[in-house]
Amino acid sequence: MEKTYELAGEQIKAGLEPKIIRVYSNAALWQYLRVTPQIRFNQLVNTIKVDYEREFGQTLAISNRSLVVEILVHVYCDYLGLSFNRLIKVKWIQNLVKKLLKRAEVVDCGEKGVDGNRWVWDLLAPCIPVFIKLLPKNMNAKNIKHH
Repeated sequence: MEKTYELAGEQIKAGLEPKIIRVYSNAALWQYLRVTPQIRFNQLVNTIKVDYEREFGQTLAISNRSLVVEILVHVYCDYLGLSFNRLIKVKWIQNLVKKLLKRAEVVDCGEKGVDGNRWVWDLLAPCIPVFIKLLPKNMNAKNIKHH
């Protein structure tokens, strides 16, 4: 089921299914993450997990840190791909990057039995501070994300 969460005045889109949550890397999420991203990533994950438990009557079996790092890395890759396509004007390369961007725009976060990559995000979870430092302060300052 599709959900919209109002966080800090932004409409953050997500999807909930048994054992899976989806977060959409859109302009609203980028705007939301503009200020204190570490705190805001945690707020986002907590909000979604509380709603998930209310909807399904059980806790989503993914640690907050694993969720944060997965969402963060996807958002960062989305940003890098869009920025790259603004700079590189070679059509076939842009088309390749667009295909990769489709995967970064919707962050599918599944429990271990559903998501074969969960171990990667669990492993990267301690690196959150490094990824936060790499994240631009205002990702959409150049208006590269339109939806």
